Amino acid sequence: MLRPEWCISPRSRPSTVIAWIIWLPFVGAVLCYLEPRIARLVGLAVAVLTLISIGQLSAEVMRNGAYSYPMGGWLAPLGITLWADGLAVWMLLLNAVVGLGVSLFASGYFKAPAAKHFWPLWLLLWGGLNGLYLSADLFNLFVTLEVVGLTAVALVTLSRERIALTAAMRYLLAAIFGSLAYLLGVALIYAQHSTLSLLLLADLNTTPGTLLALALMTFGLLLKTAIFPFHFWLPLAHASAPAPVSALLSALVVKASYYLLLRLWLFTYGDGLAAAAQVLALLGAAALLYGSLQAFRQRRLKLLVAYSTVAQLGYLCLALPLMFIGTSAAAYHGALYHALAHALSKAALFLAAGLVLQAYGHDRLSGLRGMATHLPITTFTVALAAVSLAGLPPSGGFIAKWWLVTAAIDSGQWVWALIMLAGGLFSALYLFRVLVIALLEPRSGAALHPVPRGLELIALALALLAILIGLRTPELLALLAPGLPLGGPP
Repeated sequence: MLRPEWCISPRSRPSTVIAWIIWLPFVGAVLCYLEPRIARLVGLAVAVLTLISIGQLSAEVMRNGAYSYPMGGWLAPLGITLWADGLAVWMLLLNAVVGLGVSLFASGYFKAPAAKHFWPLWLLLWGGLNGLYLSADLFNLFVTLEVVGLTAVALVTLSRERIALTAAMRYLLAAIFGSLAYLLGVALIYAQHSTLSLLLLADLNTTPGTLLALALMTFGLLLKTAIFPFHFWLPLAHASAPAPVSALLSALVVKASYYLLLRLWLFTYGDGLAAAAQVLALLGAAALLYGSLQAFRQRRLKLLVAYSTVAQLGYLCLALPLMFIGTSAAAYHGALYHALAHALSKAALFLAAGLVLQAYGHDRLSGLRGMATHLPITTFTVALAAVSLAGLPPSGGFIAKWWLVTAAIDSGQWVWALIMLAGGLFSALYLFRVLVIALLEPRSGAALHPVPRGLELIALALALLAILIGLRTPELLALLAPGLPLGGPP
């Protein structure tokens, strides 16, 4: 388990770029709200500047190692401390790449009045995500988690359809109960240790009260991550939201609470949790099998993709018990590579589904015969995303699943290995079913609306990235090295 240094000398103090990564989206959100006419330009500018800033932070972390940054010069526990290591940089870059792609897509997808509300809400969400990944104490993590949850709920309602409002209310209830459980756990920890700093809590002894607090926080985070059986809010919310919002929810939002699970279970309270992690693996296995079955049964494309998210999140929970054994580094890398590959693939799939809905006026699978003829680029996007989600080489999904299955086999946990392999097979079945329908002869008389070629190319670029990251594994893994809690590379 990582025991980080939480004080840094003035000579090694990093630049303030770490703070700007949080503030840029928030400032952009305010500008978009005050001046809706320039919201699109502001949103795109913030997306580019945020990506550049995160690139600069990544270079600093790679060069100098993990570090903490006290806001205003006040160290923990008196002040707010930001923490940047390989895990934080990985998630920030994931956000930035997918966020830029979705921002470009949204700039051509949304029309008034939805665009007026999308940009400030999206930038608030982005600022909350960046703040969460850089926060180093449990209360600030709670605040940023709330920003993420509330803005995500608001984004679901942008379609203004009744089903979207129903989905948003269901999502809101799940978010509230998850937050209450998490906050109660935070209160218990503060009552026992008088600090909420992750960097200080990592050096304190674990007590029964601490384990109870961890259980409460874990329950709340599982609810927010939509891990089976707490997934009830996810399919409808993801399927009824506008396509760019669905992409953000599936690619980015559900990863935030999982990131916090990793922080708590590996970096702060990792000792003695190997047995408890098997319970999370059981939930992950159930999610993988149940989500795959439901995805196969769906008759609408967006619902199929939404249930696919339920299934794919199961891999992240299955990885947790493998991180406490001899092959822990392989499982750790596999889980984070899966998070990246899934984010790129699922963002591409939801954007493609949005284009299908725009072209056909519906997303019923039975009505998508001939899609390969009418929308060849979009069909190719679906095919590339399917390759990664099914774990076929040379995609990023293949690399992730290879590490996870290898870690399970090497540790003797054959059941988890078999379930992960079955999950890849099921993913191939329900996703290639879509492609089979797309390749059938089109029905005559189907009137299609044109879709912008630029939007098709943006979705295609994200799907291509999901494949290409499988070819650049050593370079990407180097990002995770600073502050790695589990040793060297697999």
